[in-house]
Amino acid sequence: MKGVPGRTDHVVVVGAGLSGLACALHLLGAGRRVTLVERDGGPGGRAGRVDLGGYQVDTGPTVLTMPDLADEAFAAVGDSLYRRVELTALHPAYRAGFADGSSLDVHTDGEAMEEEVRRFAGPAEAAGYRGLREWLERLYRAQMRRFIDTNFDSPFQLLHPDLARLAALGGFGRLDGRIGRFLSDDRLRRVFSFQALYAGVAPARALAAYAVIAYMDTVAGVWFPKGGMHALPRAMADAAAEAGAELRWSAEVSTLERSAGRVRAVRLASGERIPCDAVVLTCELPTAYRLLGRRPRRPARLRHSPSAVVLHAGTDRTWPQLAHHTISFGAAWERTFDELTRTGELMSDPSLLITRPTTHDPGLAPPGGHLHYVLAPCPNTAVGPDTAAWRDLGPRYRDSLVAELERRGLDGFGDSVREELLVTPLDWTAQGHAAGSPFSVSHTFAQTGPFRPRNLVRGVENVVLAGCGTTPGVGVPTVLISGKLAAAR
Repeated sequence: MKGVPGRTDHVVVVGAGLSGLACALHLLGAGRRVTLVERDGGPGGRAGRVDLGGYQVDTGPTVLTMPDLADEAFAAVGDSLYRRVELTALHPAYRAGFADGSSLDVHTDGEAMEEEVRRFAGPAEAAGYRGLREWLERLYRAQMRRFIDTNFDSPFQLLHPDLARLAALGGFGRLDGRIGRFLSDDRLRRVFSFQALYAGVAPARALAAYAVIAYMDTVAGVWFPKGGMHALPRAMADAAAEAGAELRWSAEVSTLERSAGRVRAVRLASGERIPCDAVVLTCELPTAYRLLGRRPRRPARLRHSPSAVVLHAGTDRTWPQLAHHTISFGAAWERTFDELTRTGELMSDPSLLITRPTTHDPGLAPPGGHLHYVLAPCPNTAVGPDTAAWRDLGPRYRDSLVAELERRGLDGFGDSVREELLVTPLDWTAQGHAAGSPFSVSHTFAQTGPFRPRNLVRGVENVVLAGCGTTPGVGVPTVLISGKLAAAR
């Protein structure tokens, strides 16, 4: 594995999101001196926190899978995630509701889920689920160490027996076709393929290898940290500080001082200069490239994942049909993905993720209050309405979302809202996300593994990248790995 040559005693990590915090903890564990600089007033990055009149809102991810990957970062400094954060395993992991009025609880326990599939769709589908679960487990084992948790220096690293194993498992076929071999019920197929959207690709075009995300969601388990998802970065920052990291909040980086092919110091907008031996940039790719004064040479422009509109609603009531995480599927499916990735229209029949964190932590809302997070995927600004269009479009779309939720059984939702925050591609763009998408560079084949933007930077020998735009990709588990991989460099 290629690494940073020369001295690396003092590393400045730019950005205290999950990748930056994981990187800092792994570096501290390897005996490096670490200064972590963050433009915001505290840790979290995308996994931030906003107080809306007493409702404590997670502004980023709401689903925690593979907590052992976070624990690995704590363990690097002799600490433990489980000592610092109280985690609850979610049963069910999700509830799925369908346009025909049926619903299914998604259990991560194999026997419980087989029983639920039998109730929902009959014995043949239950047997199909058993086969699918076994395939997902084998797929995960074939991919994790070799293709996800690894630093690529060349595409030739793919030439390994595990690649043949992955091919034999059908990993290079299409996701929806492969899942269709196990399940014929259209509703069940959606439950195990909607995760492709996290990777920014429609299930009909996604590699079957991306079913590994369905493994994380539906087999490995889903957890909820007491205090919300923001409790994770806050605990990581505390652990880093106790292990000796210097944490600098409200510290925006303006320039990198370079000479002889190395960054010698990081300069802050305040004018302060921080000398260093190496730098890890975990900011958005466009910001990282601007600081470096260069863009990598690629044969084609980077393509970005669809974006999302998020309505954070603090309400004075809730609805019993909601689980902690509820996926409300529209009747449309292929058309939905066409709208999101090709024609650039808003979903005409949306599929929505509704998260209610107060299910397991009522303290996130004032007494008698409930918190609902409604996520509606939408086209990014390169494919769909541009940033400026969202000024007028946002409030109108919010009203149509509320009407849709009421039509799907959450009657009185609009009247129950006491505090709210609407986030659209306009806001994501203002935060520095390319194409107005918080989900970064999509996982097409040409933007995956060794073909994804590399975490080493040509021409600057002591800068490493981390975060969802680089290796291995988008999502909480992969971003935590990206911090570890950057530290290893």
